[in-house]
Amino acid sequence: MYKIICNYRGSRMLEITETQLQTIARYNLFSDLLDSNGIVSESVLQKLRLNLRSLLEAGHEDAHLLDLCQHVIFHDNMKAFGLHQLILLYIEWEKGLNPDNEAAASEA
Repeated sequence: MYKIICNYRGSRMLEITETQLQTIARYNLFSDLLDSNGIVSESVLQKLRLNLRSLLEAGHEDAHLLDLCQHVIFHDNMKAFGLHQLILLYIEWEKGLNPDNEAAASEA
């Protein structure tokens, strides 16, 4: 279980499970999400929400995907700052899954 801060003051938090991170990876939800500037704004969060809605409408009614939508992405506390924290958590989590890739990158 991981926790992310959803606002600048740190008064709002969300708990993220391993299964939710695996769901993000399974559906490549962060792929091509950010523009070239790399800034996470409310429009980026809206884009992610629209992508998820289209997945659900296309028949991908996976219980894990629904859980991710309900408890994280569409949660009232989720704002652009929280999405940025979630992306950072996902990157660190993904690095932990592939320690060989990190070692190869440091050797190059």
